[in-house]
Amino acid sequence: MKPMRYFALMLTLLAVSAVAPAAEIQVAVAANFTAPMKEIAAAFEKETGHHIKAAYGATGKFYAQIQNGAPFEILLAADDIAPAKLIAEGNAVAGSQFTYAIGKLVLWSAQPNLVDDQGKVLETGNFKKIALANPKAAPYGAAAVALLTDLGLLKTLQPKFVTGENISQTHQFISTGNAELGFVALSQVMTDGKLTTGSAWVIPTNRYAPIRQDAVLLNSGKEDPAALALLNYLKSDAAQALIRKFGYDL
Repeated sequence: MKPMRYFALMLTLLAVSAVAPAAEIQVAVAANFTAPMKEIAAAFEKETGHHIKAAYGATGKFYAQIQNGAPFEILLAADDIAPAKLIAEGNAVAGSQFTYAIGKLVLWSAQPNLVDDQGKVLETGNFKKIALANPKAAPYGAAAVALLTDLGLLKTLQPKFVTGENISQTHQFISTGNAELGFVALSQVMTDGKLTTGSAWVIPTNRYAPIRQDAVLLNSGKEDPAALALLNYLKSDAAQALIRKFGYDL
C-alpha cells in the first residue's frame, strides 16, 4: 500500500474507532519497553475500552515469528531495522513506521558502589561475570558489543560473558547475582531520573549508535481501528510523558 493511501485509510479507521466496540490488540513489545508499556496499556485501556494483549521479548525473535505468521497486529521493536525489513518483505504496512522512543544503554550492578560513574570497572576486570543480551537478537546487546569493541575490551571480557535471551533475562541475571554487572536498558533501572537500586554508569549516547526504537503496523492489524488507535496514542502527550519518565529520549 502506498503511503498516501495508508494515511487515508488510517484517518478513516481512526474515525471509525470512535464508535467501534472494544477490541483486543495483539502487540509484540521489545523487552526493554516492558515497564512503560504496562503503564501506557493501562491508560489506553481506560481511555478507549480496548484491551492490549502484549508479548514481551527480543526483537529478533519477534521478527522471525512474524515472518512465520504470528498473529501480532503491532510491533514495538527495539530497533528501526526489523520494522523496515518487515515492510520491505510485505509483512507490514508501508508508511506506518515511526520512532516511538530512543533507548539508552547503561552498565548496571545490583551491588551499590560496584559500578563507577565512568565505567572504569570494565578496565579493572574485578568481577567474574558480566551479562548482556544476545547481540544477534537484541539491539541493546549489539550496542554493548559495539561499546566494548570501541573500548578495546571485547576480547578480554568475552570469557566472562553471560548472555541473556533478551534484555529482561539479562536484567534478571544481574539482579539475582548470577552476574555481578552487565548492560541493560536505562528504563529497567531508573525511573523519574533516579536509579532505583544498585550502581550504574549511564553510557554517553555518543559512544554507541542511537538505539532508535520503531513501531510498525503489521498486516494483521491494517484494518483494525483499535490497532491504529494504539499507534496514534503512542504519539500523544500522555504516552510520551510516560516514555520520558522511564529515561527514553523522543
